[in-house]
Amino acid sequence: MADATDPSEMPDFLNHERPPVPDIVVARGVQPFFLDGRPVRGRLVRLGPLAEALIGRHDNPPAVATLLGQALALTAGLAAALKYKGSFSLQAKGEGPVGMLLADCTDEGALRGHARVDAGALGDATAADALLGKGYLAFTCDQGPDMDRYQGMVAIEGASLSEMTARYFDTSEQLAARVWLAAGPTPAGWRASALVLERIAAGGGSEAVLEPEIADDAWTTALALAGTVTDAELLDDSLSAERLLTRLFGGEFGAEGIALGRPRPLSYGCRCSRARLAQLLTGFPADDLDHMAEEGVITMTCEFCNLGFRFDRTEVRSGAGRA
Repeated sequence: MADATDPSEMPDFLNHERPPVPDIVVARGVQPFFLDGRPVRGRLVRLGPLAEALIGRHDNPPAVATLLGQALALTAGLAAALKYKGSFSLQAKGEGPVGMLLADCTDEGALRGHARVDAGALGDATAADALLGKGYLAFTCDQGPDMDRYQGMVAIEGASLSEMTARYFDTSEQLAARVWLAAGPTPAGWRASALVLERIAAGGGSEAVLEPEIADDAWTTALALAGTVTDAELLDDSLSAERLLTRLFGGEFGAEGIALGRPRPLSYGCRCSRARLAQLLTGFPADDLDHMAEEGVITMTCEFCNLGFRFDRTEVRSGAGRA
């Protein structure tokens, strides 16, 4: 079979074949849960081998790869709350060495992301605030072509991506929510995880209505318990989601007080194709296309999967003037 990144006899605008990227599905990538009778629900995200497939395609420095992994896990966790067909994306744009950080996930769990890095400006920066610099953090819900997109945006404030997200929840959504993020290399490859807690109506999954003081105390307790989670626990493939949640909350609320929802899958979600990139090329003036070409070939690299698609210059027609 021909490589979808190379020119072929099929017209480019008709070639929707997937390029040679990993076909990975993590069946239990997101584990929803709630604390029965308490105003707390959450999602535990474990990317497993999908993290290595996504992060490993880019030759990023470790600190940048860690930030990208955290962004992927966070986006997967927030996208799991979607109740419509569409996608959820996180975008950070700043003046630091990581000028752009982007991750998005569809309602079906197709996940992708990339970081745009100025390696020369990186220095010894490792914390998220130093990597991103001054700028903004945006969360976008795209509900498809027939619905308006919703976007919330805040200034980048906080040392970590978790802290930046907390500020977004506090100021843009007026939602009591917190996240704990982890990403890093392991003997099995890169791993990434997120623990998301949200406060809901008093009573949680039961019909009982708690007194405000009791509901406040339950939320505060849940936050304190979640705060004991370690990166090692979040990234441990051998520690199941159920065991980790029981370890965190079972001592206070009892194992029977942790109700698990239906797990949701996550998959390798780059959606590039020759047809998509060929359409982009038609928007360039002919002179720009000529400058892009090297020995008669234009190469466009997908920022998500880091694959180069090659187009014969003679086959590319400009939609902005002379071909």
